Parts: sequence; structure tokens; C-alpha cells
Amino acid sequence: MLQVWNAIRHVYNKGTLSLVSRTNDVHTSAAQGCPIPINDLHRVSPDRYTQKERDERCKLAALYRLVHQEGWTQYIYNHITAQVGEGHHFLLNPFGLLYEEVTASNLLKVNLEGEVIDPGTTLLGVNLAGYLLHSAIHAARPDVRCVVHIHSPYAAAVSTMKCGLLPMSQEALLLGEISYHPYSGILVDQTEREAIAKNLGPKNKVMMLQNHGMVACGESIEEAWVNTYGTIHACEIQVQAMGAGVDNLLVLDGKSLWERTAAIAASEDVAHQARTQVKWASGQLEFEAMMRKLDRQGHQTGYPYQLPEVYATASEQQST
Repeated sequence: MLQVWNAIRHVYNKGTLSLVSRTNDVHTSAAQGCPIPINDLHRVSPDRYTQKERDERCKLAALYRLVHQEGWTQYIYNHITAQVGEGHHFLLNPFGLLYEEVTASNLLKVNLEGEVIDPGTTLLGVNLAGYLLHSAIHAARPDVRCVVHIHSPYAAAVSTMKCGLLPMSQEALLLGEISYHPYSGILVDQTEREAIAKNLGPKNKVMMLQNHGMVACGESIEEAWVNTYGTIHACEIQVQAMGAGVDNLLVLDGKSLWERTAAIAASEDVAHQARTQVKWASGQLEFEAMMRKLDRQGHQTGYPYQLPEVYATASEQQST
């Protein structure tokens, strides 16, 4: 065992992975069995990014890590993008990294055309074909600040069904109305950007890419995570229920229940009661819980917690 470990250390010390990163400390961390730190912004100049961009980089890299942990990746393929700042600049993964290798410092920053504004800390570039889908949505929907594109088996399975994603579970209803975009091959045609934007529509945040996969959007990285999680779970429920036969499925009246279900879920009448005055935006409470999980696992998220300490102090406990 010691000989194997020494051989691994020798390989890494030779820098055989230097093509992937300008420094190999990230990969040495992985070789030692430790998670690659998400917040590795110590590797760049402190004045290279604003504090807001530093926070967004940590959040987006953490989202890549969550998708990896859930098993929804297709090794180096697909993207998650997030708008940074108020201009048309977006962060995404360097093409060639696994999702578990994505960190705050190695995210690329590009414009709508996919031109690199900031290369991050790797020698890798942009998959322009993969970015086309994201640029189409970001250009058409200024309210969308994060786009997640996934080919997970359950989502891909539902994308092949003529019936689409059925309103047969609460998970599906919470997503609201679903959009659909027909398959026309690998997305490389710039003219398809208009069709993507048109099919998504002005309000919907989930779109099934028929015979392909899914897209989940959010007004924040946190909301995009919740919409992604909900979509994949709704797809899983549908695929498993199909085993009972289509005639045995209880399909609800989606149009009459979508808005009502979403409105009730967001209502103050069912909002959680807490001892703090923290206001939680859509997806924030759930995402923060997942960040605590990642930090417990040693991923060093760098997440700007709204509620850094969830446990009440002794005096706070006595005051209730």
C-alpha cells in the first residue's frame, strides 16, 4: 500500500496534470483523499474580482459539486451558467473538467457570444456548442441569472415521452408550467437560439429538451438548484410510476393546480416560523442547508451564509 501511495505522489510531483491546472495543489488534495476546496480564491489576486463576484463564483462551483454528488453528471459534458454583475457576463465550467474539479477560481467568464473575458486558472477553454443553449436563454430572459442543463437518466427518459412531464405529483406541480423544445441534433446552429428562447417563453423556468434532457432556470443560483432538484425528482416519480401502466396513473388537472400550488407554497400562511428575522428568497433556505452539508464534508464552500449558526444559544433557548 505504501508503495502505491509513493507512486501516486511521484506522478503528481512530476506535474503530469499540469495541463489541467497551472498549479497541481488541487489535484494533490484529491490524491490525498480530501475534497477539492470549492473556495480556492486565494490562488488569484485579491483585487481580481469584486466581493460579489467572489461570492457568486463560490456558489456556482458549489452547485457543480452538488450536481456531481447527486450523480447527475455526464463526466465533462453539459454546463451550468450564472450571470455575474449587471452586464452580459457569465460564469461557466472550463470544458474538460469533471464537475467535482470545478472550483471558484477556475470558472471561466464569458460574454453572450462565448468570448472569454476571464480565463480562470486553467488552460482549458469554452465548449461553444454547449454554451449556445445557455446564451440563448440568458439573452432572452434577463430575469434568469442561472441556467442548469442536465442529461440525467430520469430527465432524459421523460424527455422521450410523448406525454411530457405529467402533473401527477406535487413535485411536478411546484415547477409550474413546463416548456418543451424539439430535438434537432447537437446544438450548434446559431439560428436555433431564437427557437429555444421562444419555446421557453417569458415566464417558465423548466424546459424539457425532447429526446435530450432538461433545463432548469432560476433568478438566483439557489432557485436554479431547487428547480433542478424538483424536476429530476418529478421525472423519477413519473418513470417509476409508469411501471404500473399508464391507465393506472392519476394525472391531475395541471392548469388549474399549477398556479394554486405554487401560490400556496410561497404564501406567508405556510411560511416557516423562526427565531430570527432572516428573509429567505426562493431556494435560499434549501441551498444553505446543502452548503452546510458540503462544508461538513470538507469542501470549503466559502458560501456567504445568511444564518451562519442555526443552533440557538443557551440564552436564546431560555427566552422562548
